[in-house]
Amino acid sequence: MEYTVQQLAKLSGVSSRTLRYYDEIGLLKPARLSSSGYRIYGQKEVDLLQQILFYRELEVSLEDITGIIHHLDFDLITALQQHVQKLQEKHDRLEQIISNVQKTIASKEGGTPMADQEKFEGFKKKMIDENEQKYGREVREQYGNQVADDSNAKMMGLSEADFKRMNEVEKEFLEELKKAYETGDPASPEAQKAVGLHKEWLSFTWPQYSKEAHAGLGDMYVSDERFTAYYDRHIAGGTVFLRDAIHIYAAK
Repeated sequence: MEYTVQQLAKLSGVSSRTLRYYDEIGLLKPARLSSSGYRIYGQKEVDLLQQILFYRELEVSLEDITGIIHHLDFDLITALQQHVQKLQEKHDRLEQIISNVQKTIASKEGGTPMADQEKFEGFKKKMIDENEQKYGREVREQYGNQVADDSNAKMMGLSEADFKRMNEVEKEFLEELKKAYETGDPASPEAQKAVGLHKEWLSFTWPQYSKEAHAGLGDMYVSDERFTAYYDRHIAGGTVFLRDAIHIYAAK
């Protein structure tokens, strides 16, 4: 079965404009052009579009999707199995949030009061799932499964006050890192204060803090572009600066 842009748009629910854009960026090229110059899509392209929509549902960027589906090792069956797993995790997380909202409503209407820890379980689970998806493999390779699992368990056990404080410390750390970066000196008091806040932030979820592990994490920030993108989004060039400041802090 073959489809024109308009036919595939109607079939998939994706706009014709989006399909043309996918062609322009090399994400989804048509199988061929008709004698009249119209884009024609075959079964292979239909299957790829389905994969693209699956990945978009998982909030994967178009750039990353292009790299995945056009990689020489891309396997459709494996991809579908991974989609099932990720979508199930998303489903479970949403179910937990829905349950959380329902319990909150019941509590406010005079039912059984919710424990403070219950109120944040869905959000903490979402944070854990997102971190596992983005960084889980690298963290587990460097620190081991037990450390990663213990860290996730500690996150789930955070009280309402600790969860709130963890997010406040992250904000304070990033603000202090900006000030420190302006000094240009990773050994400056400002830079070392920023690293101290970074340590405090990590300690909310790390089972046990060590300077060696902290230094290793700084190295991973620089070597892994996803970590680099996070810090450089806040302070351009800040990742290398933070790594250097952490090493100075750890050497004391």
